[in-house]
Order: sequence, then structure tokens, then C-alpha cells
Amino acid sequence: MPDLVPFTDNYRDLSNSEGYQFEFHCERCGNGYRSAYVRDKVEMGRGLLRSVGSLFGGAAENLSRSVEQWRYDRATNSPAKDRALTDAVAEVSPQFRQCRGCGQWMCAAMCWNDDIGQCLSCSPAVAEEMSRAQASAQREQIWDKARNTDWTENLDLGTRTKVECPSCKAKVDGGKFCSSCGGQLAIEVRCGGCGSTTNRPGAVFCSDCGKQL
Repeated sequence: MPDLVPFTDNYRDLSNSEGYQFEFHCERCGNGYRSAYVRDKVEMGRGLLRSVGSLFGGAAENLSRSVEQWRYDRATNSPAKDRALTDAVAEVSPQFRQCRGCGQWMCAAMCWNDDIGQCLSCSPAVAEEMSRAQASAQREQIWDKARNTDWTENLDLGTRTKVECPSCKAKVDGGKFCSSCGGQLAIEVRCGGCGSTTNRPGAVFCSDCGKQL
């Protein structure tokens, strides 16, 4: 019975026509490691045959075609690739742990709780969890205090606010006058009774006919 090939679900095949390499990543933080690139000695010899086939044709060219078919088959599986994957798993496995709680592969350096024997997603570190809880509570308390504070006490909400000066077109942050040119920022209001206009900040009644604006 042939040897079984160990594999994981957290790797990516980076092999090419010249050799084999695999990239393994942590399923929590995304960091990872690449196995050492291993050149395929058989492929190096076949590359020479391809060169010979292109020069001399005939039987050598037919042999070159068979080499190309071998390259196509090699993209999916081959004994050499199985051995390379086995070696890569053995090379990289000391850097990872598989959590028995969630089944995910985690990097031992950043995402593993040695005290519990599980990943930090299943068994968070006490100090880190306390710090996150404190920060979350502090953030919620800040929002609560901000909501209970009157931020409009000194604002003139009865006058429409402009964000661009009508005179010089500069950007403004409210107020009665432009900080760039000194122009008035109050919006002109037209009286519905006599048709006159005013831009006096806070005006409630028309100064010409007395009608409420």
C-alpha cells in the first residue's frame, strides 16, 4: 500500500515547472510561512530533452512532446510532488498548531494559547480579553456621556448655516461673518408680505412691513 500524503487545508501550491514550493498560512491572523523551494532534478533533465527535440526533430521531437504531456500531468499530481508536499508539511508543521476546539490551523507564535492548549479564538488570553473588554466599555461610556451633553447650547439654530462664503467662495464653518473676507454669511430672507429682503442674523419680522418672516 503506498504511503499516505499528509496535507492541511491552509496551504497554497506555489509549484512551477521547475520545482516545488508551498505556502502555509494561519487561519486566524493570515500570517504564514513558505517551504523552501525544491528544484525538480527530473524536470531539469527533461528541459534538456525539449531543447534537443526542437533542434533535431524526428524521434527526439516526439520525445519532447511526451515531455510536454508529462508537464501537463504534473500540474495535478505526481510522485515527486507528493514527496515535496510531504517534506513541506514536515518542514513547516512546527510553526503551526491545529486547535481541537475549532479545527483551524493557527500559528504558534501569535495565535496559540499555550496555557490552555487551544487557539486564542477559542480560549482568549485573560489579560488580552480584559483589555479588550475595558476598551469596549470605555468607548460605550464615552458615547453615553456625549449623548447626555448639550452640544447646541451656544448655537444659533434659527439661522440657516452656510458652509461657503457667498462673497469669496471660501469654505467656512458657520458663524455670522466669513473669516477670509469678512462678508456676511446670513442667508437673505424674502418677506412674504412686501417682498423686501433682509440678511440680518436672527431677524424674525420684516423691518419694512412688520410681517413675520
